[in-house]
Amino acid sequence: MSDIRKRAIAGLKAGDSFTLARTFTEDETLSFGDISRDQNPVHYSDEFAQAKNLQGKICHGLLVGGMITEVGGQIGWLASGMNFRFLRPVYFGDTITCVFTITDVDERNRARAEAVLSNQHGEPVIEAWLTGILPGPREQEVMSVMVSEQKTTPES
Repeated sequence: MSDIRKRAIAGLKAGDSFTLARTFTEDETLSFGDISRDQNPVHYSDEFAQAKNLQGKICHGLLVGGMITEVGGQIGWLASGMNFRFLRPVYFGDTITCVFTITDVDERNRARAEAVLSNQHGEPVIEAWLTGILPGPREQEVMSVMVSEQKTTPES
């Protein structure tokens, strides 16, 4: 079980922050393109990418931005809105660090969060603003049972 899941079971509040890192590969980008059907040549052709004034082929922005769903999935966040600002390209082999911070939680567990994703040089590549619903006591209890039974999903 991840530390993120443990913290979610214990209860979340404004100011809680989660950090994770991931290195993106060309194979992941090709797979994401197959799933999303985003066949933009900027992901497949060095020549096209260079014509766009890039150093080479780049990862899909939503693939990289999807790092926030790893945090959201671990904490049981039910997303209601996501807003991304793409600042810099992510190249194959770049290691991206995502810092996801809960900024506000109301009495009904509706929450707001911000995420900053930065490359290995410390340069922000994506900023995101999120809204959603955090798990309440019943969901926390279910997650706790899942963890004790070593299940990641109810069907495991």
